[in-house]
Amino acid sequence: MVKLNKIYTRTGDDGTTGLVGGQRVSKTNIRVEAYGTVDEANSFIGLAALHVATESPIGQALRLVQNDLFDLGADLATPIHPGEKPMAALRMTQGQVDHLEQLIDQWNESIPALTSFVLPGGTPLAAALHAARTVTRRAERATVALHEAEPGATSTQTIHYLNRLSDLLFVLARAANGNGSTDVLWRPGAGRKKEA
Repeated sequence: MVKLNKIYTRTGDDGTTGLVGGQRVSKTNIRVEAYGTVDEANSFIGLAALHVATESPIGQALRLVQNDLFDLGADLATPIHPGEKPMAALRMTQGQVDHLEQLIDQWNESIPALTSFVLPGGTPLAAALHAARTVTRRAERATVALHEAEPGATSTQTIHYLNRLSDLLFVLARAANGNGSTDVLWRPGAGRKKEA
């Protein structure tokens, strides 16, 4: 259980922060960048959730994802140590990834196939979901970079989850655009001036 009585500690005034387990690292550390960007993605999902009722199917999906992203952040903030026992640390699971895939399949079933790329926009909810999707992609890139730098200390499930999450946010954005009926489609070269 988390209990926070005091918000500031001054321990980060030297430019370091603590990982789970107490290790101090620079706030520019690649691991901090990864879980910090996950936190940013979670915040953007929270902004998207303001455009939909909490009890609606999309609202429920977003709240579940926000909770999962706290798990994911905890996973990234806890480097895997050699010989770590199962369940010793909070780690992302295949079940969490599978659940995202189920949601993607469920929501995508009634949406027509794309005939062009989709521009981020449409309804306020769809636009917010697209913004959350792009931040999630950045979180994924940061997590991949972390895994490349520290493969033995970083769970691959974190990458899998973020990859599926960006797909889910894309599908939910299309659902929020009337199941794709009001998607804003890319028109290649539409902004070019006609040659004389």
